[in-house]
Amino acid sequence: MPYTYAFDHKHRRPPMELKDLLGGKGANLAEMTSVLGLPVPPGFTISTDACRAYLEGGWPEGLDAEIARQVRKLEKAMGKRLGDAADPLLVSVRSGAKFSMPGMMDTVLNLGLNDESVKGLADQTSDERFAYDSYRRFISMYGRIVLGLDGKLFDAPFEEAKQRSGVESDAEVGADVLRELAESYKRVVADSTGQPFPQDPADQLRGAIEAVFGSWNGARAVAYRVRERIPHDLGTAVNVQAMVFGNRDDNSGTGVGFTRDPASGAQGEYGDFLVNAQGEDVVAGIRNTLPLSALRDRFPAIFKELMGIFARLEEHYRDMCDTEFTIEQGKLWMLQTRVGKRTGRAALRMAVDMTKQRGWKITREEAVGRVAADHLDQVLHPQFAEKPAQLLTKGLAASPGAAVGKAYFSADDAAAAAEQGEAVILVTSETSPEDVHGMIASQGILTSRGGLVSHAAVVARGWGKPAVVGAEAVRISGRSFTVGGTTVHEGDVISLDGGSGEVALGEVRLTLADPPEEFTTILKWADQIRKGRLAVRANADNGPDAANARQFGAEGIGLCRTEHMFLADDRLPIVRRMILADTPAEEEAALEELRVAQKADFVAILEAMDNLPVTVRLLDPPLHEFLPSTEELELKKATKGLTKQEERLLAAAQSWHEFNPMLGTRGVRLGVIKPGLYAMQVRALMQAAVERLEAGGKPRVEVMIPLTVTRQELGLARGWVADTVAEVVGDLPKRVANKLDVLIGTMVETPRAAVRADEIAEEADFFSFGTNDLTQMTFGFSRDDVEGRMMSAYLEQGLLKRNPFETIDQGGVGQLVADAVEGGRATRPGLKLGVCGEHGGDPESIDFFYRVGLDYVSCSPYRVPIARLAAAQAVIANP
Repeated sequence: MPYTYAFDHKHRRPPMELKDLLGGKGANLAEMTSVLGLPVPPGFTISTDACRAYLEGGWPEGLDAEIARQVRKLEKAMGKRLGDAADPLLVSVRSGAKFSMPGMMDTVLNLGLNDESVKGLADQTSDERFAYDSYRRFISMYGRIVLGLDGKLFDAPFEEAKQRSGVESDAEVGADVLRELAESYKRVVADSTGQPFPQDPADQLRGAIEAVFGSWNGARAVAYRVRERIPHDLGTAVNVQAMVFGNRDDNSGTGVGFTRDPASGAQGEYGDFLVNAQGEDVVAGIRNTLPLSALRDRFPAIFKELMGIFARLEEHYRDMCDTEFTIEQGKLWMLQTRVGKRTGRAALRMAVDMTKQRGWKITREEAVGRVAADHLDQVLHPQFAEKPAQLLTKGLAASPGAAVGKAYFSADDAAAAAEQGEAVILVTSETSPEDVHGMIASQGILTSRGGLVSHAAVVARGWGKPAVVGAEAVRISGRSFTVGGTTVHEGDVISLDGGSGEVALGEVRLTLADPPEEFTTILKWADQIRKGRLAVRANADNGPDAANARQFGAEGIGLCRTEHMFLADDRLPIVRRMILADTPAEEEAALEELRVAQKADFVAILEAMDNLPVTVRLLDPPLHEFLPSTEELELKKATKGLTKQEERLLAAAQSWHEFNPMLGTRGVRLGVIKPGLYAMQVRALMQAAVERLEAGGKPRVEVMIPLTVTRQELGLARGWVADTVAEVVGDLPKRVANKLDVLIGTMVETPRAAVRADEIAEEADFFSFGTNDLTQMTFGFSRDDVEGRMMSAYLEQGLLKRNPFETIDQGGVGQLVADAVEGGRATRPGLKLGVCGEHGGDPESIDFFYRVGLDYVSCSPYRVPIARLAAAQAVIANP
């Protein structure tokens, strides 16, 4: 297989389907060139295969020869030679991974310029200013990206040159000053590296390609992939493309355009452009841009042509497209297209609208597939609940949602403050890819410069983080900013609304957003698709949570954690009395108090979930969790002394102390030691069910025994449950008792239970996989310890592809689940199977659970809409 492909290469499949090989950018450049016939500057793609080979063993053998052939072909197409002193060909070198990673990897423009070719460019264009502007840009970009120099070494001289010239705009700097700057930049390179700036275009090209390959493993790219769950082993393609120049003159320009508004989903032109500029000027946010609609007045013919291309792209890709374009002396060139990133509100609107599109349309299944979990999350983002008391300014509404936090002025400071538990707003002139770690850590982002397609805006929208950009009234100075007469210092609280662009001083009360009607439409379609295939339940421990879950569309409760009912201020003393009981009578009295309290909780839950299944897990955690810390009590004993009650609590805590309590006396093991505890819980649950029956309700009860590892354990516990159920319903009229169908099952959360599921199923009506503990025990990870200490290092170094506590480890933990499904149903074909770990709300995990044959997933109430969507997408993906 070759390593390089020209944009007009005739592939056997549509190039847009070859993103694994060509990367997203290369695949779409080839599609626009060879399929759509759009005006695309010619070029070639160096494949992801070459990048992977380079990262594994250095520069691939034979790649030099392939690149040389492609360069000769490109020179022939353009009628120019790379580095020619009379009429030079210049190229751009851009990254392009399979998945869009905006701004996370590197780009080099104007490659091919040197001390001789810059003169040829000036002669050919009769524009010395343009030639030296291009050269100083190239030296700066090459110095930063390929040679690894600090950008400030180039930025400071340029700002000084503008001040000396008495101009504010980059475009106003004269040719003589730009020539001097190019010489100054070359001295910076020589002084910093000990080597002169490279003059041979072949060396320049090799260096740029290696820099793009290397940027795949750059800190910002790795952090972005971890955040976006993009595999680290894909590599990036590299696109080498003939340069066209938006900075030729005032009849030239560059821009970024979307075929629909990526913030709202509305049809119509949307984007930014600049006259007499190169593409990096637009996305970097260094210059404030003009809206794309202004192109109609400045370049009416170009505007008409661009709108025609937008329509063709949308019809071809059957989706909203994001484009980059350049106008060179009145001619339009398309530099890139891709399916565009969008906000949640826009995604929902576009998905529904495109099922009714004139001329072409998508199916409801395609519409459901277009919406991501993050999109649903975003439309539930908070907003300002009230008018700010002190509105500082209003910028561009770049990414919806409201945020409150303390202002920090660098990515490092923001990340450090967030690690200390502070809510943070990152405030900066503009963001760059180097700021990605601070952006991840922040609740919201505020920039004083940049447009709606600046780095800050694009990344924030993709992540669903509130952002306000281009707030020109914000004057940043060190660790503070001023607006008018108000100064905000580092650590001061500010609030921002990325839907309105408002920035306020102090904390503004927030309220949940009101989802658009398309939210309901998409979820309705999702429910129709998954009906009878994969149900969605919620994890809820009280009546209000259960009611909330039902409102979000939950079809029952998959996990009711009864221990949460014991932790309330009025319950904890009763639990402690039970633990401290010296006689059976004292213990029985305490249990009776708990029964009364638990019954009321169960009534509320069963009422909220009437006629839907409710799975109640009997007490799971070890009893020490209900007791004070031994360390605190011993310290108090040594310093102030303990009361008699505290002495008893200390003795009990010492008695129940275990070196590894999560693998100790908990779950069914606790029931073996204190069978009265489980009997009390079942009695309270069944009495609540009877009360609901008598009130005309339809309770559907499932009792779950936690942490069983053998058939004998479950058989014993099932006997306790069955006896208590019979005791409660035995006196009921038969017609009433027959309405109460109780299932008894277990939580599969240990490797042994999964491996011996065939035996355990003999005593179970259902299994619910507790994938949190199953993951801990399979990996030997203590979640509370490894997630804070080592998980980020493992993800960044590729030792784990995913955090296994967020997305199911399919090859290990997932295999145990699959084996348990097979074993359990071999014994009991009608065995009901679900999952109640946090993986039940993760779309990638839900797809896996559907494929292995689970009947339902269960997650937190606020994840229920996401799980409904993901369940439908799993059904679509696995017909």
